[in-house]
Amino acid sequence: MLAYVFWHWRQPQTAAADYESRQRAFHAALAAAPSPGFLRSFSVGLSGAPWAAGGGDVYEDWYLVQDFGALGALNEAAVSASRTAPHDAAAAVASGGAGGLYRLRGGAALRAPGYAHWFGKPDGMSYGELFARLAPVLDQAGAGLWMRQMVLGPGREFCVHASAPVSLPAPFDALVLPLRPAWPALDEGETEPAR
Repeated sequence: MLAYVFWHWRQPQTAAADYESRQRAFHAALAAAPSPGFLRSFSVGLSGAPWAAGGGDVYEDWYLVQDFGALGALNEAAVSASRTAPHDAAAAVASGGAGGLYRLRGGAALRAPGYAHWFGKPDGMSYGELFARLAPVLDQAGAGLWMRQMVLGPGREFCVHASAPVSLPAPFDALVLPLRPAWPALDEGETEPAR
């Protein structure tokens, strides 16, 4: 499973309620007419991510797809047919944005994560060791581990999504960001199995 992650922020003159309404309309249009291989999307509000709007208030959209082919189909579908008008309405009030590409590497893809734990691979640690050390943490917390692909995106290399803050073992040093669900409104902790 892959996720296209898009950080975006509103123009100062646009009210938060209007901005979020436009974003929800776009996500709803995409869900109503999904592209081949599109699984689902979710959006959260947050602040404190230094790679997005200087750490200010931003939104983080996650578009989950089956594979790289589905990513290309999503790219085309997002701005065509019944999705064109909602996309353009949302984009018209955005002040800026940045995107990244992540792959689910362990645990489950949460439908509505409450916290994101962003970190890099500790120096001297192999990827195999990293995955092995985090596997029991993911299982215990019912969390998901996402890994940046092809160094695409400004965010840190890894993200653990969880319903509540998770204690990562030493030497992991994570930036922990609370998330506010913006789309869709689902029960906290509801998950989708890893694919």
